[in-house]
Amino acid sequence: MRAMILAAGKGERMRPLTLETPKPLLQAGGRALIEHQIDKLARAGFRELVINPSWLGDKLIAALGDGARYGVSIHYSPEPEPLETAGGIRQALDTLTADDEKWFLVVNGDIWSDVDLTRLQPSPGDQAVLVLTDNPPQHPQGDFHLDKNGRVHDTGQPTLTFSGISLLHRSLFENLAPGFRKLAPLLRDAMAQGRVAGVHHRGDWQDIGTPERLAHLDRQLSADGEAQAGGARS
Repeated sequence: MRAMILAAGKGERMRPLTLETPKPLLQAGGRALIEHQIDKLARAGFRELVINPSWLGDKLIAALGDGARYGVSIHYSPEPEPLETAGGIRQALDTLTADDEKWFLVVNGDIWSDVDLTRLQPSPGDQAVLVLTDNPPQHPQGDFHLDKNGRVHDTGQPTLTFSGISLLHRSLFENLAPGFRKLAPLLRDAMAQGRVAGVHHRGDWQDIGTPERLAHLDRQLSADGEAQAGGARS
């Protein structure tokens, strides 16, 4: 199975940090955000990755290269103008589903989490498996309802927030016209057909959408690194 890291956003809320640096290359804990994502995917067994550079995309490609130093192979799907999530996936679909594999993983490039990606397992007949998390302060209304049977619905209480991590099936995008397309309408259609499963992640998850949240993650990762170094010395 291949994985896609969504990296096409301009990072408007991150300005001025993103005026000359693509958002995925912003640093936290001494490494670029996207490098943390690549390492987690590699540890989970993903070796073929797709990244969709857009804003300052040449800098992103130059920084990551072919992925060999991370133990992965990176395929690029450039977007001169951001195509939104579904549009970007549609453009990269043939690469994501090469070798007759119909499922692929998608991860937002601007999140941090300790989700165990190996837990995500697709079921026959489904088109998506979403990782949902408790609603953060900046998104108290949530997105979707997860019922006791692990099915995701567009309505219902309580709600949870879509984490930006999902397993998706090729059939969700095959009939989608190329161009600017959002993912939420496709997911809602699939939910109405009972074809979306969900997992409630109760661990660490952060949307790194502002300079303040980036600084918070940087402090967290730096402290974790110092603690690990101290443990190794002792």
